Amino acid sequence: MGSMQNKSVDVLVLGAGIVGLSLALKLQERGRDVVLVDKGEPGAATSFGNAGLIERSTVFPYAFPRDFPTLLAYALGRRTAAHYHWRALPALLPWMWRYWQHSSPALYPQAIQAAMPLIAHSWSEHLPLIEAAGAQHLVNDKGWIKVFRQEESARQSLDMAEQSRAFGVQAHVLTATELLAKEPALSSGLLGGVHYPDARQIQDPQALSTAYQRLFEQRGGRFFHGDAHTLRMHGNAWSVQSDHGRIDAPQAVLALGPWGEDMARQLGYHLPMGRKRGYHMHFSAPGACLQHTIVDVEHGYAMVPMLRGVRLTTGAEFALRDAPATPVQLDRIEPVAKALAGLGSRVDAQPWLGSRPCTPDMVPVLGPAPKHAGLWFSFGHAHHGLTQAASSGRLLAEMMTGETPFADTKPYRVERFL
Repeated sequence: MGSMQNKSVDVLVLGAGIVGLSLALKLQERGRDVVLVDKGEPGAATSFGNAGLIERSTVFPYAFPRDFPTLLAYALGRRTAAHYHWRALPALLPWMWRYWQHSSPALYPQAIQAAMPLIAHSWSEHLPLIEAAGAQHLVNDKGWIKVFRQEESARQSLDMAEQSRAFGVQAHVLTATELLAKEPALSSGLLGGVHYPDARQIQDPQALSTAYQRLFEQRGGRFFHGDAHTLRMHGNAWSVQSDHGRIDAPQAVLALGPWGEDMARQLGYHLPMGRKRGYHMHFSAPGACLQHTIVDVEHGYAMVPMLRGVRLTTGAEFALRDAPATPVQLDRIEPVAKALAGLGSRVDAQPWLGSRPCTPDMVPVLGPAPKHAGLWFSFGHAHHGLTQAASSGRLLAEMMTGETPFADTKPYRVERFL
């Protein structure tokens, strides 16, 4: 294609991760001409490295621990679920303090209620896109299983299962015998588990992003390489520089994941956001040896059957986004995971590292930028980018095209932080 120098489209979506891709498809369904712009390849950054879960079951956002023994255990490095870069803490503390506040018994129910519409519609909004993109072969529909070894973990897990049922989630408690019958790849020594069958798992998240990109282009959309930082207002239009020249549009969306906050700040929006980094490594055991995603509740990691092998994913690392990799969590959980299931040997040359963009109230930023006509935000999905991509894409597309949104948009608006 030649230069788009004089070309104007309806919407520029900056960021081609799963959130930007899903939004672009939902805008196309509403008749909009969309250009996607990203420095890298679609789905190759944060979207590449997750556990692949479209998580209809997890109705409780990841709260900050509030009890002192847990906080102390994390601070002293005794828990593998979290790791801290102490040098990063001064920069992260304002966000962590507000995150701690929003995890309180008074405020946490608001986070559940706000996230609920995006969770409830997560699979029903992805499914038509997956079918249209011909990506059904990537879907594992067996759900995931939380496993535990200790009585205290069992009690907490069963309490959470009971609470989940109140939100319409299926949660099946498994005895040790039932667990091994359902997932024979696991070793004995577990007390039992809870099976959440409503979740779907994508066995190659990058392949899903590629399939969504292909569908987007089949529907007339275009993807160009370009830097979101070149975004400017020209008259009544937004413009961005791409490898196909300048592209103009009356509407632009920042769907930049962990880079969204930087861009928002340049435009005068100071958001109290943080990032949780995460690592993964693939192992040579065939993915088929595990039927379900397994979450080890005591050690804070997941083992996931992928097309490439079993993906071992870590909990959260509290660090600056661009700090050098410190995959200590991966090194600590690998022997634990190998004792639980035969993983085989490492496949990847290096551990993968990504960064999750997190708001303090555990709800993404979706909606108009109040100081800039035609500018919209869609980032801050934290652990649930893949889960909420299609439902948040629909919600924002409805806002942008003047439709009646399927859920109340107030909890997602950026004004709550300004």
